[in-house]
Amino acid sequence: MTPAAPPPLPEREQIALLEPFEGLGLRDIRVVATLQQAQAAATALLAAGVVGFDTESKPTFAKNEVSGGPHVVQFATLREAWIFQLHHTECRETLAALLASTALAKVGFGLSTDLSLIRQRLGVDPRAVFDIDTEFRRRGYRKSVGVKTAVALVFNRRFVKSRKATTSNWANRQLTDAQIRYAANDAYAAMRVFDALELTVPNAF
Repeated sequence: MTPAAPPPLPEREQIALLEPFEGLGLRDIRVVATLQQAQAAATALLAAGVVGFDTESKPTFAKNEVSGGPHVVQFATLREAWIFQLHHTECRETLAALLASTALAKVGFGLSTDLSLIRQRLGVDPRAVFDIDTEFRRRGYRKSVGVKTAVALVFNRRFVKSRKATTSNWANRQLTDAQIRYAANDAYAAMRVFDALELTVPNAF
């Protein structure tokens, strides 16, 4: 018996008509700047066990320009998010430990480039990482399903990604409120999709 085809993915024009997805506000986002804040973040994240995960890097526009990213690494639970800026060198050891930890499952979309940049920048191999796109492929979708399409498919909502924030300078020492919300909600939306699909973390990564 041939398995049933999955529901069609919503097109860009259809997504544009949906009500916006409600993300985290600034009060629910912690920007990690000190070792004490990093350790507090690690405690909360490890207690959660599974978190949404993503990175941001300064965009490159010239042909051979190298961004040197990631400049920001973000994690989110279903209630709050933490943003690590890599110029805070005192926080890097804690961040690296979280990335390498098998006790913290990190879920997101399209993570291959993020992982490569982390290896280059931090010299650590991220472990316990689950790309939610693999679940959509398992369900019969041949095209890659990013966070915007997943949010539309799962929640019937439009995930707003500001082009201005996407191409902003993530290497800035002081992030804008728009950058903070953008980064946090990339990770948060992934966590929400993972939770709504009632996925479980694979035993082996």
